[in-house]
Amino acid sequence: MSRIGKKPVTLPKGVDVQIAEGNLVTVKGSKGTLTQQLHPDMIIVQENGELTVQRPSDTKLHKSLHGLTRTLIANMVVGVTDGWQRALEINGVGYRAVLEGQTLVLSLGFSHQVRREPPPNVQYVVGERKSANEPLGLIVRGIDKQVVGEEASRIRALRPPEPYKGKGVKYAEEKVRRKAGKAGKAR
Repeated sequence: MSRIGKKPVTLPKGVDVQIAEGNLVTVKGSKGTLTQQLHPDMIIVQENGELTVQRPSDTKLHKSLHGLTRTLIANMVVGVTDGWQRALEINGVGYRAVLEGQTLVLSLGFSHQVRREPPPNVQYVVGERKSANEPLGLIVRGIDKQVVGEEASRIRALRPPEPYKGKGVKYAEEKVRRKAGKAGKAR
C-alpha cells in the first residue's frame, strides 16, 4: 500500500474543504480558494478534521493515483494556508529586474526589455542587490504550487544560466557547473 497515500491530511483551523460529485475538491483558506478536479475513482473521506484518500482496488492505475491524489490535496491545503514560493537569482552585468505595478520588467542582455504579467493569484517580489557582484533575488509567490513552479520555469527559460561565466536566470538552490573555456588551449 502507498505510504504517502495512507497518511491523512490534517486540516488546520480556518480551512474549509468541500468535496463535490466526481471528486471536485474545493479548499478555502486565509490566502484564497483552490479548486481541482481529481480522479473520480479515488475515495476521499473527511472526518475529525482530517482527509483520507482510499483506493477502490489494487490495480496499477489505482495504486499510482492513491499517493498522487493525497499529495495534490495536501499541496492545496498548504497553498491556502501558507502559500508557495520559488526563489530565482539573476546573475550578469546589466541584468536587472524591476516591478512596474504588478508587471515584472527584466533586462537580460537582449535588445529589448522583457515584460511578464503575473498569472492570477501569483505575485513577484524583487530583492535588492547589495553589491555589483552579488546576484539579484527574485521570488515568485502564489497559492497554487503548480502555477508558481511553471511561472518560475518560464522566467528561467528566458535566459538560462550558461556554464562559462554563469550569467543568466537560475533557481536559488541550483548549482551551475562551470567550464574552463579557451584559456587552457596550448599554442
